[in-house]
Formats: sequence, C-alpha cells, structure tokens
Amino acid sequence: MTAAHRNGAAAAAEPILELDDLGVVFTTESGQVPAVRGVSLRVRPGETLALVGESGSGKSTVALAAMGLLSGNARATGRAAVAGTDVVGADEAGLARLRGRTVSMVFQEPATALDPLTRIGKQITEVIRNHHDVSARDAAARAVDLLRRVGIPEPERRAAAYPFQLSGGQRQRVVIAMAIANDPALLIADEPTTALDVTVQAEILDLLRRLAAETGTGVLLVTHNMGVVADFADRVAVMYHGEIVETGSVEDVLLHPTHDYTRRLLAAVPRLSVAPADETPRPVPARPRTDGAPGKAPAPPAHSAGAGPDDAAGHSDGAETTADGSSVRPETTAAGSVSPDAGASPDTTAPAPSGVPPEAAARPAAAGPHDRAARPERGDGPTGGARPAAAESAVTDGRPAATFDGVRTEAVAARSAGEGGGPDVASAGVPVVELDGISVVFGRGKRAVRALDGVSFVVRPGETLGLVGESGSGKSTAARVALGLIGPSSGTVSLFGADLGRSRARARRELRAGIGVVLQDPVASLDARMTVGECVAEPLRVHRRELSARERRARVEDVLERVRLPRDLARRAPGELSGGQRQRVSLARALVLEPRLLVADEPTSALDVSVQESVLEVITELQEDLGFACLFVSHDLAVVQHFARRVAVMRAGRIEEQGPTGETLLHPETDYTRRLLAAAPVPDPVVQRARRAERLAALAAGRTEGGA
Repeated sequence: MTAAHRNGAAAAAEPILELDDLGVVFTTESGQVPAVRGVSLRVRPGETLALVGESGSGKSTVALAAMGLLSGNARATGRAAVAGTDVVGADEAGLARLRGRTVSMVFQEPATALDPLTRIGKQITEVIRNHHDVSARDAAARAVDLLRRVGIPEPERRAAAYPFQLSGGQRQRVVIAMAIANDPALLIADEPTTALDVTVQAEILDLLRRLAAETGTGVLLVTHNMGVVADFADRVAVMYHGEIVETGSVEDVLLHPTHDYTRRLLAAVPRLSVAPADETPRPVPARPRTDGAPGKAPAPPAHSAGAGPDDAAGHSDGAETTADGSSVRPETTAAGSVSPDAGASPDTTAPAPSGVPPEAAARPAAAGPHDRAARPERGDGPTGGARPAAAESAVTDGRPAATFDGVRTEAVAARSAGEGGGPDVASAGVPVVELDGISVVFGRGKRAVRALDGVSFVVRPGETLGLVGESGSGKSTAARVALGLIGPSSGTVSLFGADLGRSRARARRELRAGIGVVLQDPVASLDARMTVGECVAEPLRVHRRELSARERRARVEDVLERVRLPRDLARRAPGELSGGQRQRVSLARALVLEPRLLVADEPTSALDVSVQESVLEVITELQEDLGFACLFVSHDLAVVQHFARRVAVMRAGRIEEQGPTGETLLHPETDYTRRLLAAAPVPDPVVQRARRAERLAALAAGRTEGGA
C-alpha cells in the first residue's frame, strides 16, 4: 500500500487515539511545574504519527499520559481517549483492561522493560495470559511464534534465555513481541531504536511498518531521530517547551518547515556525505557549533555572501552531496577560496614519552587486511596541518545543510581535511593504544564464542578513531580489550608503548590512570547515592591520593567548567540533571585525571540532536586543549563521519575495512560497509523512501543469490 493510499484510508477511519487540550502538571518541592500544555493530536488506524522534539520538550510525558502511566505527582487535564475510553481520570481496573490489549508501549531501554531474572518466553507468556484464558502450553507456543515473527533467530532456544544473554537489538525485538502479543489497536513506541545500530534500526522499522500494515495498528512514535521520522512516519508533530509548535505531513514538516524551532532542529541533524562514483573524495563537511544552552538548537543557516544561483541550486563547483540529496561545499578559507591540500607539516617524529622503550616508538602501526593507509595507490594524499577558517553553508531546495557561516569549525574540519595516508602530527610518536592480531574467545568447547578474530588497529596521539559496526560486531569488546578489562586469547595490546599483557598489576593500574571512559548510559555509570562532585572526584581519590580535599574540590570545579557545567552543580544529585548534563558529568569524570586516551562507547546515542551536538563540541574543544586521543565507538555513521579522523568498520569480530573516514565512508570497498551506509536513514522522506526501496531490493537480490 502506498503512503498516499494509507493516508487516505487512515483519514476516513475514526481515530484510535484522541488528545484534546491535554495538559500535565508535576508537583515538586519547588512548586507546580507544567510539562505539557494544550496538546491536541489524532492517530488513526494504520497511521504513524511521529512526536519529535528535544529532551524536556514533553513528548515522553504525552506518551505516558496516553497510557495512563504518569507518576503519582503528576496531574493530567483535558482528554486522552484510546479507542473511545478517556484515560484521564480512569480507574486502575479500567486502565489494566486497556493496557496490553488495546494499547501497548515499546519503551526506549529494553534492559529496564525486561525482568532480568525471568526467561524471555515466560515474560511473553505472562503478557498473553493476563488478557486471554489460554493454557500455559498454548501461551508458550504463542510466545515462540511471536519471537519468530519479530525476527529472533532460533526462537525456541531464545525463549529459554535470560535478557542478558541477548544482544541489544534482540532485546528490543523481544519488547516489541511483548507489545504486539495481544494485537493492540494502538502501539506507542518511545524511542524504540535509539540504542540500536543502523542495520538493526532499519530492521526494527521494517518490522513495525509491516506489523502496522498487516494489522492496521496505529503508531505514536516518540523520537528525536529525524532520519527515523523520514523513514517511518506519515505525519509529524513538533513539540517545544510542552507545546505543539508545528504539525503536518512528514513531507511538509521535514522539507518545508514553517516554525523557526523546527528549522533549527533540522539544522542540527548530522548528515551523511556521499560522493558521486566518478568523483575523487573530498573533505567531509564540518559540523556546526552551538552555545550548548539547554533547549537551543543552532541558528538556521544563511546563504553565503555572494552566492550565485548555482550555489543555491547545489551545482557549485566541487560540491559534495549528502545522503539526503543536499549539496555541501568543501571547506573554504576566510577569503572564500577553497583550501589547498595542506601538506605543510614537515615529516617529523615526536620523541618517545618518558618510560617508553625506543623500539616501541619505532614500531610500525598494525595494518589490517583492509587498511587503506597501507595502500597508497588508493590516492591517499598528504595530510595537512592548515585549518580552514570558516565553512560555507549550503542549502538545497530550501533544506538546511549541516554547515554554517561565521562559526568556528576548525576542530572537526581538521580531522576531515587532513585525511590521507601521509605523515602528520597524529601519526608521529608512540601509538596511544595498539591492538595487534587480537582474538578473544568466551567460553569453552562447543559453547565457545569467538568475539574478536585477528583485530588490529592503532590510535595515535591527538587523533580520533571511530569504531563502527552492527550490534555484536565486537566493537565494544575491542574497546574493553584496549582498556585492559578483557584479556585477549591471542595477540598483543600496547598502551602508551607498554605491552599490557607483560605489565605487572601495579604498572597496569598506572597505565589505566591515563585512560578516561565515557559510557553510553550516564544513569548507570554515575552512582545515584553520590553528589555530582563526589562522582567526578572518585578517580582522584583512587589514583591521586596525595591530593587534599580542597585540591580535589578545585579540580572538580575546574573540569565541570571545562565541560560547560556550572560549578555549583557539584552539590546536586545525578538524578536531578537532564540527559545531556549527566553525559557531560560522565565526560568530566573521565577527564578529571587529564588522560592521554578517552574511550567513548556510544556517548551520544541516547541524546537528542542538539544536545548530542553540544556534547561532541565539548569533546572536540577539550581534545584540542588537552591533546588526548579518542577511541570513539558508535553506530551513528553520520556522527562518526563528522567527528572521527579515521574509522574501522567491524563485522563478526573482524575488521572489515579501515582508513581515513572520508575515504572509507565516501568510497567503501566492502559490500558490508555499503550496506551499513544504505541502512542509515536520512531526514528527507522522499530520498529516504528511494533509499529504503534500494536497500530492500538489494537484500532481496542477496537472498535470491544465496538461495540459488
């Protein structure tokens, strides 16, 4: 069914969800806090409405109000009707009959939605038997069928597994299986793909799209991912400070936004750049900067002074194309001319740090089988030390691009503009971390799992290496090996020039003091019983015991200011902060020892686009100031393209290919990398529909060839 037919059928049906003048007020110690004001929405059978906005905009509160799941200190007003039943003011018995059968919810974090002590099959069985009078055996069979329906491999075996034994994508599929177990008329999906890699995300969206088409289920999609909106939604409602500021079809809102906030939100979205097949790869466009203020996205882009019609049309000489069809010019100097290849850096070698053996400094970097740096015939040119002073903005068909005039973009531009195989500052000296032929095997005998298989990569001083790949590809395991948290079954790990496997326990502890870690979930990484100041100071108490309490406090206050947080935040609890603030506290904790290496494992995946941008800017600024290297684990290819200097693509525990980010992601050598790029959604519904059709056709062709 086409989008037009589906929308026409939905418009003729009675709404399954009706919100009329919905308001939600929370009672706190400081008084009444209005979270939602005057929200009116409709979702009809078979239709998907996306509710978008920044953290704190009220979108999740609206979703919880529709389910009758608001906390005890919340008071809802207005009307929230599901299948004609008003949820506002309904008693618990009426809500229990409604939930799970008429309306179900897919939560953002499956780890909190699933009981860690109960097997998967039993959890699904309980959902079924709560609403249907069926035997335990029939419910168990239905649970296995649901697991098969949502694409879980070996569903009979997985039904007997515990949640921790499944990957993140598999856990999210289990949550969806539970949500659809009783064929609900309305499915509320609150950030259902936030923590998933691009291929699993695409599969989950395909699954939800198919389920909605087969059953006529209406979907309320809560998300901050504009690519997901373009890929999945029929209509969009934009929330800002608890109110709906714009609503309309997905094409109207994403391609022709009328509200300034919507335009700013779209401008903050990182976009994949692609190069025509016959074109030499050029520098990846730089990311815009923002002031990091809560609730603020970057200002909308303006046309460059003197831009001609060709510039506006996206046909200017040397322009690159983003995956959504926008045109982006290469970085320019302040005078407006294109920066030359900046091969001005002399071929120098930095002296080895104290305590590092000279042979370690002279040791060549490990190169994997698909390492582009080892094959200069691909056209890797000299890298540069010259940095562009400004980046031009580009606008195609009225859509905001991701670069702006008059903003400082040197930090990220230098990473991309200098991408090549030649010598530069980052390539000189001892590698900060080096994995050489690393294999990791978990378990023994028939149940042994080879998590890593011959993995080799290097991170040099001051550079950022992005590790990308699907869930289960081994990227987080590789990061843990680099941290010394997992011992390899074979191969060597060098940290700051020292062989980690041959180092004594005390030496390993001293080496680890030079590493800072930022994890995906700041809620889990910050102790809720401590204040922010105590959380940040903990590494100092462990590794810098000679510091007095006053000196520790001064360091904590200084590092909080470095990550753009006020000093008085040190006295507050982590639970009182927003998601972006908590992640910056995690960053402060990681940097308080002034490490030489920062390991960031999915640090922005749960953040909205403007907060994500702010966190990445902070990391970039601090990397410039402190000179640390960064191992950046992420499934967001657009973020990696704009943030990392080099990239290593992992698949099934191996390095599929690696090299300069622009070269590797603009001109991938392997089918796997091309599939990853094809699965990444772009915030243009027209382009995204074509990309999705191409991806599905390629998958179908692959299955046909495999069957033959």
